[in-house]
Amino acid sequence: MVDLSTLTERADGPDPEDRQPLEPGCTRCPLAADRECISWGVGPLEAAVMVVGEAPGYGDPNPESGPWRGGNWTGMAYTSRHSGRRIRGMLEHLGYDAYYTNAVKCFPADPTNPTTNREPTADERETCRSHLLEELSIVDPTVVVTTGKHATQSVLAAEGRRLEGFLETVLESQRCDRLDVWLLPLVHPSYQDVWIARLGYDLESYLAAIEAALEKFV
Repeated sequence: MVDLSTLTERADGPDPEDRQPLEPGCTRCPLAADRECISWGVGPLEAAVMVVGEAPGYGDPNPESGPWRGGNWTGMAYTSRHSGRRIRGMLEHLGYDAYYTNAVKCFPADPTNPTTNREPTADERETCRSHLLEELSIVDPTVVVTTGKHATQSVLAAEGRRLEGFLETVLESQRCDRLDVWLLPLVHPSYQDVWIARLGYDLESYLAAIEAALEKFV
């Protein structure tokens, strides 16, 4: 039986030297006003798997949290104590040294509570999409693993396609010809405890399904 706590405990923190700042000080959109750091992609540039998340959360301002303070404070995607460690632990368990990034690079603050994140808007995803496309060009992955609806929408939009229903696409690989990658949507790690059970999986079978899907292409 796979133990999620074991996976998250073994997740390696990213090397700051692997951070890829594409436009330091970017002020393309109003999100710049509320962020602490731009959460740039991080990982090996030769990675066959690129993981694309939604956007960084507010994170943990406490320096003692080290590499797991979240992208808003570390400046590196998927470095939150919860979702970052979870998705990294899962991919490391399956033997993949992936490149991690977000569809939107800055923390989207909720105006009613500046330390809570809201969903990024379509305009914010579009404004930031050229950064994502540049990362895809640099890394040239074989598979893009999107975590959640907004990340999946952003990648499909670059293909000129719309997402009609997200849950129906989970673990259903599809070809993106314009981007020259395979797309594999997963549920966002923050919500996977709820949704993988509703999709008929437990953690062990969910990991096995991810492994089987990735092995087709990597």
